[in-house]
Amino acid sequence: MNSNFQKWFLHPDGKSEKTYRLLMDEIMTLICEQTKKAKKPFSGTSCLEIEEKVKEALHIPIAGQEVAKVMAEIQDVIVGDSLWISHPSAMAHLHCPPLLPSIAAETMIGALNQSMDSWDQSPSATYVEEALVKFFARKIGYSHEADGVFTSGGTQSNYMGLLLARNKACETYFKVNAHQKGLPYEANKLRILCSEHAHFTVQQSAAQLGLGANAVVTVSTDDQQKLFIDDARDKLKKLRREGLIPFMIVATAGTTDFGSIDSISETARLAKDEGLWLHVDAAYGGALLFSHQYRSLLDGLHLADSITIDFHKLYYQSISCGAFFVKNNQNFHRIAYHADYLNPEEDQEKGMIHLVEKSVQTTRRFDALKLWMTFKLLGTDLLGQMIDYTIDLAKETASLMKKDPCFEVPVYPEMNAILFRYLPSRTEDRKYVDEMNRKMQQALYENGEFIIAKTRQDGKVYLKCTMLNPLNTIDHMKKHIERMKRLGEKIEKEQGEKRHEYSIHYEPHYDAKLN
Repeated sequence: MNSNFQKWFLHPDGKSEKTYRLLMDEIMTLICEQTKKAKKPFSGTSCLEIEEKVKEALHIPIAGQEVAKVMAEIQDVIVGDSLWISHPSAMAHLHCPPLLPSIAAETMIGALNQSMDSWDQSPSATYVEEALVKFFARKIGYSHEADGVFTSGGTQSNYMGLLLARNKACETYFKVNAHQKGLPYEANKLRILCSEHAHFTVQQSAAQLGLGANAVVTVSTDDQQKLFIDDARDKLKKLRREGLIPFMIVATAGTTDFGSIDSISETARLAKDEGLWLHVDAAYGGALLFSHQYRSLLDGLHLADSITIDFHKLYYQSISCGAFFVKNNQNFHRIAYHADYLNPEEDQEKGMIHLVEKSVQTTRRFDALKLWMTFKLLGTDLLGQMIDYTIDLAKETASLMKKDPCFEVPVYPEMNAILFRYLPSRTEDRKYVDEMNRKMQQALYENGEFIIAKTRQDGKVYLKCTMLNPLNTIDHMKKHIERMKRLGEKIEKEQGEKRHEYSIHYEPHYDAKLN
């Protein structure tokens, strides 16, 4: 064996330990230095410049390079132009600053490299995940019949909710085991209901599962952007009159733009009355399970047949980390598959747990360790305080903006996301207002000091602050509000000068044509 092999793997040999410590020390130093000097969340470097720098650094050598050289390149090309999500001014998306226990656990996850598909590849890790799933099931209010599995996030969890519901519907309405025989022709009658603000993965999953995106029927929302139950009832009646088969309804606990939480209890009553599978997408709002002030917003969650919760949002875990839960563990039989080399059926008789039997993934990371380590070091009480603080801060910020004539806030936030738009002097010109807000968001990103998102609602362009960071403050937000007002005035002035310049050059030409 080549003696140089050992230094690149975890091995009792001294060379291995030396290399490991060197790399870890270099990385910790790099990140700590970046933390100190990151005065704003983004460098402001253009996408073309970043692309060019990456291309130049992409040369893959035949012989390895010195650690210091590689680390310097990583700092210059990658870290320096990354979005520094731990900065309080990074608030564009549901993209959280990771807690230190989660970051530390990532190191251990990488070193242990457990594969969560079969017990023999993750002996202790299997029981850690199972214990956390049971802990959350109790917190939700489920019985001992509940179960769950860690996922890569909301997209996969929502997909699994639709997958199980679809397979059950095929058994119920068509007496077909879709897992074995595929979809029957009549499956084109199946329909799913969700609010107009539900996550796009409901349509995406329906398309991928062979039902088609058109199988999703959107329900209107009330003035608080929550699913309107009366409209859902009307849609159900209409679907049945047309000979279609509604089999599922999706409630959202924390919409992406508004953070609105559908009434889960009301939706559950409707689902029970109409014989529908209820899936609750709580990718965002699932963290309210530990809130001291807002836990009641999730009342009725235990009535859901399946639930999505993301831990890489408001649980402050590094990407990726999510989970999918079912009220009745028997539903996982609808997707279970046994491979002789991995999870043979006889292993069940010995009580051996293979998590692959309730997942759509095979190889899977030991992400449960991050959450376990976080709870152990922080405790649930402090986590709840963090969540409540950010929601209160968003509400206070929204109140300031609602009082300011320069801003429109269509809905008072229920969680920590604020949707708003800047109102220039010419508010009667909708295209002009939309363009102003687009330019503001772009200018703020290019400057790098305040990272917010843009979106559309009712055909209008809005801006969005997703205020997940507990290190943010109201003084900080007041400065950002003033920054946006100054920027708006600057853009308006520039636009006015352009219009004036255009009119000077244009009018004589126009008169000449008339003459």
